[in-house]
Amino acid sequence: MQHDSGRSTPATGFGIVAIASSAGGITALGRLLADLRPSLPVPVLVVQHLDPRHETVIAEVLARRAGTPVRLAKAGERAEPGVILVAPPNYHLLVGPDGVLTLSSSELVHFVRPSADLLFESVAGAYGPRAIACVLTGSGSDGAMGVSAVKDRGGTVIVQDPDEADFRGMPDAALRTGAVDFVLPLEEIAALIRGLVEVRNS
Repeated sequence: MQHDSGRSTPATGFGIVAIASSAGGITALGRLLADLRPSLPVPVLVVQHLDPRHETVIAEVLARRAGTPVRLAKAGERAEPGVILVAPPNYHLLVGPDGVLTLSSSELVHFVRPSADLLFESVAGAYGPRAIACVLTGSGSDGAMGVSAVKDRGGTVIVQDPDEADFRGMPDAALRTGAVDFVLPLEEIAALIRGLVEVRNS
């Protein structure tokens, strides 16, 4: 299933991709990132809900699948093309207009930290129509407010088809906002992102 809003993509090209997932997300992220080329000309920021009580190896796990650098985001570093940065456990990940990252231990949002909503809202504010937000499998509703913010600023929203997601809560919540441009099975999302980014940024 694919839904296209018919809205034109900004001629200035895209500047960033933000991806959010929760339950079932490690597997889904591994598959998606493996299909994104290392030459992707924009940074990729990831929020995956993790248990903050345990040290995480998510960056190492995803790097093995992605074939491109994956690491936990650090406060003050700049999001760079060709690098996938993952929110550390128990920290919200935000990005500014200059691509510089901020980590925050402020209160939980919808019972989670990191919050997809906060990442997406910061991406919307910093990049406007040059932002792509993507919601994958997960329980709960995190990301729904954020995709609305991205859409309101002219960005593009992609959601994994809830019917094939391991957990449909987050995709369904995003769809209910009416802010979604594309609904696709997981295996087709990377090709869409590459197509959007590489065509408009060439």
